[in-house]
Amino acid sequence: MDLDTVRTFVAAADAGQFQEAAAELAVTQQAVSKRIAALERKLGVRLFSRTARGVALTIDGQAFLPHAREMVRVAERAVASVRTGRRPLRVDVIASRGAASGLMRGFHRSHPDIDLDVLMLLEIEAAVAAIRSGAIDASFRAVAAPGCPLPEDIESVRVLDEPLQLLTGPGHALAGARSVTVAQLAGHRIWMPGLVPGAEWTAYYDDLVAEFGLTIEATGPNFGSDALLDTVADTPALATFMGGDTRLIWPAGHGLRLIPVTDPTPVYPHSLLWHRDNPHPALATLRAHLATTAAGHGASGTGAAGSWTPGWAR
Repeated sequence: MDLDTVRTFVAAADAGQFQEAAAELAVTQQAVSKRIAALERKLGVRLFSRTARGVALTIDGQAFLPHAREMVRVAERAVASVRTGRRPLRVDVIASRGAASGLMRGFHRSHPDIDLDVLMLLEIEAAVAAIRSGAIDASFRAVAAPGCPLPEDIESVRVLDEPLQLLTGPGHALAGARSVTVAQLAGHRIWMPGLVPGAEWTAYYDDLVAEFGLTIEATGPNFGSDALLDTVADTPALATFMGGDTRLIWPAGHGLRLIPVTDPTPVYPHSLLWHRDNPHPALATLRAHLATTAAGHGASGTGAAGSWTPGWAR
């Protein structure tokens, strides 16, 4: 059923005259008459009868009117749901406890009037595909990893350089250190079961290993951060890397230690990705917000003095 004919029927029913309905719809009176006639043929009933003052609804027209109004309302809601600025801004943060989630919480605190949908996508390929299809508006990623160039229609900007810290249990040989250099980590087993082939963070840690001769193990299933913390707390031979802006809570009895890594400090480069033709006004607001905070997060895009990022991130 053609929606324009239904909308024309509602306008004529409200106005009681085809001429007034035509003026409201910015069409000719003849167009209104043709639309009503087409709708009556479609339904097989007469919807209006002629009166001295214009037109009046027939019994069938009165029965059809509330349903016609609902059809128009549903169509208007459908359009509003995708109209620029009327739907929530949809952003992928990868994980709920990571640095990107913290950036979005800060944005929400600064702009509580902007509706947000926060999603968590694992693979960068899925995130880029969702951006290109319009399923999401933006994603936080470490971009330009070897073999993973961004499509030409995807824009990116560096928004956060997150320093890595060493997380150990109380029995680890480095547990008492106030800080450790990268060189001091050589020979220690660093366990990171969340590294999966093809992920941008796996490319990052592969380069870290190659650059400094570290030992990073990704063996065993990834049962999540809680299981990782339990294992590190109970196993003196294991440590792990933890982002400085990652939010984790562990039992006080674990006795876990977070130790800064220096000379140089490995930093994980977070970037915001979006489609260059995305018109959502809240996306521009998010980018402006992140631009004001990026300097404080050291997101220069070139690597601050005393820090390290892979060459592809610079």
